[in-house]
Amino acid sequence: MDLPHEKPLKIHLVNSTESPEFTHLTQSLTRSSIIGLDAEWKPIRGQNHQPTFPTVSLLQLACQLDHDSDESETFLLDMHSVPLPSIWELLRETFVSPDILKLGFKFKQDLVYLSSTFCLQGCDPGFDKVEPYLDITTIYYQMQHKQQGRKGPKETKSLATICKEVLGISLSKELQCSDWSHRPLTEEQKLYAATDAHCLLKIFNVFQDTVVKKGNSSNNMVELRSSGVNLGLKEILEKHDIDDKIIRIKSFEASHMFQATVSSENGQRISKVEVLVSRSSSRNTMPMGESLLKIVRKYGEKILLRESDRKPKAARKKVKKRPSLVAVTREKQMDNTGDWQGPPPWDLSLGGDGCPKFLCDVMVEGLAKHLRCVGVDAAIPSSRKPESRELLDQAYSEQRVLLTRDAKLLRHQYLIKNQIYRVKNLLKNEQLLEVIETFQLQINEDQLMSRCTKCNGRFIQKPLTTEEAVEAAKGFQKIPDCLFNKNLEFWQCMECNQLYWEGTQYHNAVQKFIDVCKLNE
Repeated sequence: MDLPHEKPLKIHLVNSTESPEFTHLTQSLTRSSIIGLDAEWKPIRGQNHQPTFPTVSLLQLACQLDHDSDESETFLLDMHSVPLPSIWELLRETFVSPDILKLGFKFKQDLVYLSSTFCLQGCDPGFDKVEPYLDITTIYYQMQHKQQGRKGPKETKSLATICKEVLGISLSKELQCSDWSHRPLTEEQKLYAATDAHCLLKIFNVFQDTVVKKGNSSNNMVELRSSGVNLGLKEILEKHDIDDKIIRIKSFEASHMFQATVSSENGQRISKVEVLVSRSSSRNTMPMGESLLKIVRKYGEKILLRESDRKPKAARKKVKKRPSLVAVTREKQMDNTGDWQGPPPWDLSLGGDGCPKFLCDVMVEGLAKHLRCVGVDAAIPSSRKPESRELLDQAYSEQRVLLTRDAKLLRHQYLIKNQIYRVKNLLKNEQLLEVIETFQLQINEDQLMSRCTKCNGRFIQKPLTTEEAVEAAKGFQKIPDCLFNKNLEFWQCMECNQLYWEGTQYHNAVQKFIDVCKLNE
């Protein structure tokens, strides 16, 4: 889920106010003019008692340390480990600081849950405001308006969709419903949470480049560095053509020098508890630059929680109608179709060839690549957004079992008998094991990486030499120079002509699926 052509994310898990990560977080907040906010919680299911809000388990803060560069760091604030009263003041000030633009994706709901979580720990009244704030949906619609020259309808777009359209990346949402209250968090959960917050910064940067004209700030910066880099704050303020960013930096440095002088003159030792309590009065943030202020003035919003927002709404009780005999029979049939009945269309008793073949719909498209990695024929829909009938027709014509997580597709089971299976697990590795066990697939080490993960095609029978591979790749695929002296064998997909070789990634993938499929056991 890393953004393309980017350095790996700098992720810091903060689970104690005594930790270096917490100190780093407080310092980063003073240096940041833009932060991306997101929160994770474990959903409350099957609620029969008095309605309550979910308890927030993790708060993500992606800090852009310099708005003129891509330098950023993402902090994961563990709400189960950090005493909430010790961070309430820090977060409250951050949420309302006029020097920090807060970004979010429909963050009002997150704020409601966050406020409720803090109130339960005695931090009443929690949080009631985030300002200045800019929602990613607002950014997206503004960009669409500028591209199309007219205002389009405000249809609901998911964050994954916006990331795909604006940044050109696929944002996996597999772990959204995972158990965020369980500790320790997995590395996959940490990366998922950090990426959700970090992508808000990237989308805003694209928006800022689109709507703000670049001024002469870079020229002023070069001039200052070459002629007056050692000027003090007084001399800078006397000049009329100094860049706004330089004034902010010098003011920030002067403020810290003043604090350091006062602290040294007093000569008193301040305890960590006093630092936490007085952080609101001692924490200084750098004012926004002029270009960022223009965006805030024109597009800025704020989130205000009303008293009614703080009260969970009880679900309306629906009067249960007595189901008819037909409806009961249909429900039982639906329940039965959730489990595989068999036999599959490739079964020899049905005239099949004995080779398992699957069709993975868009909800389990990642499973298709995993199946290909273990040598199983796994296709994806012919069209990008197929209708139910298209999926059924493709599965029937190609004699495949349709794998899905969409329960509605089970209603069409009668059209293609024993060719639809609803996958129960959420994570790809577990889905792979589920399919292997359900259909009793025989997986061995020789099958691993024997199919093209890109198109599901088969490889050529005879491997290519390096010279043949270079010739085959011309104008199509670049082969790294470091492979030329390694005497490797190259394999080419017969369908899409993609080239593969047994390098580090290949061996890592083989070992991964040996472990996932438990082939050593």
